[in-house]
Amino acid sequence: MKLFRIRGGVHPPERKDATKDKTVVAVPVRGTLYLPLQQHIGAPARPVVQAGDHVLKGQVIAEAAGPVSAPIHASTSGTVEAVGFYPVPHPSGLKGMAIALVPDGLDEWTEAMPPLSLDAAPEAIAKRVGEAGIVGLGGATFPSAVKLNLRERHSLDTLVMNAAECEPFLTCDDRLMREYTDELLLGVALMARALGVARTVIAVEANKPEATAALAAAAAPYPDIAVATVPTRYPMGSEKHLVHTLTGRETPARALTADIGVVVHNIATAYAVYEAAILGRPLVSRILTVSGGAIAKPMNLKVALGTPIADLIAFCGGLTEEPQELLSGGPMMGQPLRSTAIPTVKGMNGVLALVPADTRRGPAHACLRCGTCVAACPCGLLPFEIAAHVRNGNFEAAVDAGLMDCIGCGSCAFACPSRIPLVQNFHHAKGHLAAQQRAQSRNEEARRLVQAKTARQEKLAAERKAAAEAKKAAAAKARAAAEKGAV
Repeated sequence: MKLFRIRGGVHPPERKDATKDKTVVAVPVRGTLYLPLQQHIGAPARPVVQAGDHVLKGQVIAEAAGPVSAPIHASTSGTVEAVGFYPVPHPSGLKGMAIALVPDGLDEWTEAMPPLSLDAAPEAIAKRVGEAGIVGLGGATFPSAVKLNLRERHSLDTLVMNAAECEPFLTCDDRLMREYTDELLLGVALMARALGVARTVIAVEANKPEATAALAAAAAPYPDIAVATVPTRYPMGSEKHLVHTLTGRETPARALTADIGVVVHNIATAYAVYEAAILGRPLVSRILTVSGGAIAKPMNLKVALGTPIADLIAFCGGLTEEPQELLSGGPMMGQPLRSTAIPTVKGMNGVLALVPADTRRGPAHACLRCGTCVAACPCGLLPFEIAAHVRNGNFEAAVDAGLMDCIGCGSCAFACPSRIPLVQNFHHAKGHLAAQQRAQSRNEEARRLVQAKTARQEKLAAERKAAAEAKKAAAAKARAAAEKGAV
């Protein structure tokens, strides 16, 4: 397959050796599980249980609350302790709504959904994926059923399975491809069927030869599925850049890859689709990597959703020292974990406890205007210029310079010899603009409500005036008639 070169990117130390050859180990469910209602992009799920309810594994405990939402299922059997505010994965560190579930130790499944075949109707496959609560497991967490229904609005020809796993430390997808190969291919075939595409490409970075070989062998019975080896270069896992590498097509700024005929799903999502369609089981667990210099025994784990991070670290032998950073996800785009009480969620593909030797953190220096960040940016932006506008508080100029086209990959910050936290500045600016937009939306909504209230009051006053005038006219008419009768 011909590949097309993408601009920019970096090659950080991979640091995958600690876990890449370690098979996946299931973590036993012991303590209380905490299942946040917001584990996906879109509207939070709506609880359908209350304290004291006994639930079975796989039972719906929170339903989807809109077209872009996803249900939550019990990760084991047990009793609902409460529905309330608990620590959840969020950069702010604030608590969020979650369901606390106390396991009963039986791990008893609810009745499985009926299996689907490879020739099932596309609508049926997408519906099952939605019912199973499946979201993008690479970290984006967009409800997968919504993406599988893009065939209704776009002319699609290609499904790309993102198996690049380009972030350092993370090896969970690598192990998934090597240990669950046949199941993955069934899931991929079902997703292609749902989308109605003519071809599927599974893209694996060159540093995973065992996974590539296993997938290629398993894909032999599927003539429309190809396995492609892509260069080991971050951020190859960015969907727009991966699509360009495989097809040569460029996705316009702020457009979807579906607009150019391609849909991208993470390879781990395919395994969840297999479990939902073939086994009839919803998404209640996931495979993730626990690694970093502060972890005693780095491992790849299969974890029940809702398991606190503290339990995972303890299962891996605990910490050898206080980590400099505790992250959900990889070191380039991962989100900080404010507490080990935070639970495992659908989009969490890694837990990293990093020491200074694992990072490039250090004091920032003045910009050298060397242009290294420009060469590293895969979007062709001028990061130093955007950062200057952000530092000056000129967010409109930052937007004009391309702030909203930044994918937040962190390549610029990694490459910067002055260690300027460029991408962190961009995240701050985007957050500021989002807050401004929310405030503006609230103000506009308040203005709309005031205008609507004023219009209602004016209409009511006009109706009352008209009624009074009609009543007055009727009374006058009645008097005139009475006077005429008297005469």
